[in-house]
Amino acid sequence: MTTTLTQATSRRLSTAKAMVEAISQEMDADPSVFVLGEDVGAYGGIFSSTTGLLDKFGPTRVRDTPISESAFIGLAIGAAVEGMKPIAELMFVDFMGVCLDQMYNHMAKIHFESGGNVSVPMVLTTAVGGGYSDGAQHSQCLWGTFAHLPGMKIVAPATPYDAKGLMTAAIRDPGPVVYMFHKGVMGLPWMAKNSRSIGPVPEESYEIEIGKANVARQGDDVTIVTVSLSVHHALDVADDLAAEGISCEVIDLRSIVPLDREAIRASVAKTGRLVVVDEDYLSFGLSGEVVASVVENDPSALRSAPVRVAVPDVPIPYAHVLEYAVLPTPARIAAAVRQVVGG
Repeated sequence: MTTTLTQATSRRLSTAKAMVEAISQEMDADPSVFVLGEDVGAYGGIFSSTTGLLDKFGPTRVRDTPISESAFIGLAIGAAVEGMKPIAELMFVDFMGVCLDQMYNHMAKIHFESGGNVSVPMVLTTAVGGGYSDGAQHSQCLWGTFAHLPGMKIVAPATPYDAKGLMTAAIRDPGPVVYMFHKGVMGLPWMAKNSRSIGPVPEESYEIEIGKANVARQGDDVTIVTVSLSVHHALDVADDLAAEGISCEVIDLRSIVPLDREAIRASVAKTGRLVVVDEDYLSFGLSGEVVASVVENDPSALRSAPVRVAVPDVPIPYAHVLEYAVLPTPARIAAAVRQVVGG
């Protein structure tokens, strides 16, 4: 388990700009890296994930594609197999259904099926998350779905610093990495304000090891394990509950695959209590895997039953009030912490 990384810089970027900087630096360093997807060129990605790359590298290395996810992700897989390093953007993770065969039966399996002789060094980037009344087909996270399918690494940054370091690591990884960015952490001016979506980011290139969690806040009474936007909610809750004398330790997983089980266990061994916050569906997903990582190893580490705060097993509603009724809001997280501490 790692503690909060030193960010010795006064330079501040949004998460979106940190992502773009990592991609740009890797494209400068390696001519085999290129970007493709819908609206990644002149538009710069609908969540500003590729802004400015077309102007710098031109249409040969930043390619707008037709609305055919199966085709351009298949193209990226073929390019990766032939030695290039594509970054393919699936505009919303909800669109995985139209190209799942390419991702799971090819991108994720080629290395295994070739006996390790063929690598697929590509990054699949995709926007996740709700909170903006985008409806049932544009608001899911689904990292639990991807994580259930072996052969891919899965990362989900919460901060600008992690966004750059994880993107650099993902591009340099010899296998397929799914890079899932939450709309709510991107620091876009036209979305809900998030004070932590703009933060210190070193100018030089650096990597954050995939599979290593981060202690976003030290605490003694309860461990909150979470990822992506929910890290911000958990930190806000920890600030509020400190006034009540409740000390929360917040673990930012950063990677879903590999999952840093040792970091989770070490924190729970200290606090004795566990709350898992996950903006994915409750059943058969990440939240259950985190709990299992603890109870299968040492159930005596828990002084009270763990609590999961996740999306109930229903489609994400469009209506704002109904959407926020199912999302893991700070109010739900605070209630869960009080429950485990009281228990």
